[in-house]
Amino acid sequence: MEPPPAKSWSIHTRPDIIQKYQILERVGSGAYSDVHRARRLSDGVIVALKEIHDYQSAFREIEALQILQGSPNIVVLHEYFWREDEDAVLVLEFMRTDLATVIAEAKKRGSDGVESGRGLAVGEVKRWMIQILSGLDACHRNMIVHRDLKPSNLLISDDGVLKLADFGQARILMEPEYVEPNGISQPCEMNSSDQVPASQPSAIFPGTESSVREGNRTEEQEPIGKEEYFSDLGELKAKNSANEFDKETYTYDGDTSCLATCTTSDLEDDPFKGSSYSYETEGGVPADDSQGSLTSSVGTRWFRAPELLYGSTSYGLEIDLWSLGCIFAELFTLEPLFPGTADIDQMSKIFTTLGNLTEDSWPGCSELPDFHIISFNTIEKPIGLEACLPNCSPDEISIVKRLLCYDPANRATAMELLQDKYFTEDPFPVPLAELRVPLTRSGQDEDSPAGWYDYDESDSDMDELGPMNVTTSATGYSIQFD
Repeated sequence: MEPPPAKSWSIHTRPDIIQKYQILERVGSGAYSDVHRARRLSDGVIVALKEIHDYQSAFREIEALQILQGSPNIVVLHEYFWREDEDAVLVLEFMRTDLATVIAEAKKRGSDGVESGRGLAVGEVKRWMIQILSGLDACHRNMIVHRDLKPSNLLISDDGVLKLADFGQARILMEPEYVEPNGISQPCEMNSSDQVPASQPSAIFPGTESSVREGNRTEEQEPIGKEEYFSDLGELKAKNSANEFDKETYTYDGDTSCLATCTTSDLEDDPFKGSSYSYETEGGVPADDSQGSLTSSVGTRWFRAPELLYGSTSYGLEIDLWSLGCIFAELFTLEPLFPGTADIDQMSKIFTTLGNLTEDSWPGCSELPDFHIISFNTIEKPIGLEACLPNCSPDEISIVKRLLCYDPANRATAMELLQDKYFTEDPFPVPLAELRVPLTRSGQDEDSPAGWYDYDESDSDMDELGPMNVTTSATGYSIQFD
């Protein structure tokens, strides 16, 4: 499916923007977003102007960043511009580089013989890990699942502060509700006294009267209770459902993240409704698409959790934890852990390392939508994570193992890992000032913001995956890979 057509006007011609910002240069471009470096005229601060061509992604990113304002390891949304007949333009803090570049430069130092060892000192790795965990903990405390964690979406400031970015695929998850004796419906495991930032979610809808919104909370804004917050969120959803916009589903745009920006494509029909991919033949029974369901077609393949690869639409925060395990493994080895060329190849690489996904390793996995559609031969002797993490300490291997569990319920949370003894033992995490921060992002030019993870997202390269047996049925088919 073709991406949405570009708007006929340019960000350079929008008076509400050019009155406040001097646009200096374009630093990234993709089918769903364009990013410019700009100078704020009031004080000369350099910012990133991100013009998002996809309504759903703009909605999600603004909503998530408003809730997370004030978190030190989340990219700052200064303000945004959005009218109903224009693309949203987010004003974000400008960050020069990312973790993917840190890894690339460390690998280059090692290959050039500049230094021996792993390329990144253990103290540096620990400091990067702590910052990633802190940012993800802020997301999960607010029930926000990022859904596209990878090194190129972890931006880094000149002084070494790492911040999570790329919230175009983020979703706010709500626990199943129960009814208290007073008749008030509350999310499970949440108290009405719990506090969340006053994000004013209803303000994110574009309108013709007020097109500029401040992203930062002011001192006068008070936190609101969870009960009030979820009530506001319900009104927000209802208003969004009534809003007229193009509901055509667009194809994932690959890795289009760039400086202080995010991948802006998403595969769901509307911000609170999605569907799983299906292997059913024409005339087969389509997957259920109930209100509030999620889509499995999110994230970047190398960091995608097994439940997504098997088509789950009922996953939770745990998919971010799987991605985190892949990121940490790459920090340790400077190589991607599971670099699959297609979803089937991705699954094969995971199973070759960890063994087959079975009811023993994850009770209930046989209920995943595509579990009985795609099957693999039994891996008699998985190579194990230890073989993939040479020169790593037992504590480092343990952290990756605690994240890369088939059963999502067994994955360690960000909060739990922040308390791991690994971070309090010698060698200690280095101060921010001692981190080696690259001056620019590597491996990309102005028109190729994908950079480090630039690969074909198509899953059509089946011929490269070896022999397979296909069994047809009245409703679809199953594939057995040898």
